[in-house]
Amino acid sequence: MAIRLTWIVGTLLVMACQGVSAAESEAQRPVAATTVPTRAEQAASALPASRRTAITEAVAKVAPAVVTVQTESVQQVPADPFEMMFGGGRGGRRTQAGIGSGFIVQANGVIVTNAHVVAGATKVSVAMRDGQTYDAKVVGIDELNDLAVLKIAATNMPVAPIGSSSDLAIGEWAVAIGNPYGFLLGNTEPSVTAGVISATGRNLVPQQGQNEGPGTYVDMLQTDASINPGNSGGPLVNALGQVIGVNTSIFSPTGGSIGLGFAIPINRAMRVADDLLKHGAVRHPWIGIRIAQPVGSTPREVLRSGVVVRSVVP
Repeated sequence: MAIRLTWIVGTLLVMACQGVSAAESEAQRPVAATTVPTRAEQAASALPASRRTAITEAVAKVAPAVVTVQTESVQQVPADPFEMMFGGGRGGRRTQAGIGSGFIVQANGVIVTNAHVVAGATKVSVAMRDGQTYDAKVVGIDELNDLAVLKIAATNMPVAPIGSSSDLAIGEWAVAIGNPYGFLLGNTEPSVTAGVISATGRNLVPQQGQNEGPGTYVDMLQTDASINPGNSGGPLVNALGQVIGVNTSIFSPTGGSIGLGFAIPINRAMRVADDLLKHGAVRHPWIGIRIAQPVGSTPREVLRSGVVVRSVVP
């Protein structure tokens, strides 16, 4: 009888231990991470079929990969002789804040934006559409093409689908996505404007105060989709939800959008981004000449009529 009682007690102890072990295993089992959709994504998925358009579908594909680029730079403030007479105006340094847009091209946190957005910045940060902010490293800048590549310490990021700019048709849909004015609008949800491809192969020399970027722009896409301050570096998207350009500049006597926006073709932008990722710089062709601007001509006229060769560099 004692032996039988001992056997029963032992069996119960083994079963209890197995139950504890199973409970511990269940507690240690990893739980799959869930992503909470943003308000815009919830609204898009809730739309009835009759209200869904090519534009809403395109935005749903690309908007999660659009980011706000925030910069800080230190600028030297010149002394003010008048204020110095009263003990002030001695000049010094001040921190200048800047803002632009960008889009993620690799899930490990690689971002494409404009060079003029981050040029000269002492600090660069990136804000996602949910408000989460990352410090960003400038991988490389190509001022000639006005492109830059940033990197943030992140994984499994949403990636913007990349299309082609080689077969664009005049009049096809173009959607500009970006973060004009950034946090001044209350959050980092991207803004969307729509229009068409107005022209391709545009060459322009921006005039002082008429665009956000420096230099001469060659072979650009023209669109009437509104590109506003802060949109620089954001994607220009086709009706399939594919990035076809990098929003870069506007032409406007007032500084606002009047339907003349320009974007860098995505084929060129991705080639430049690839070089910046691999080498940190872009090697540009050099034909070995120095040029002189003809007397009385403007840079815009030079683009149309050619240049004067001043010397040949061996």
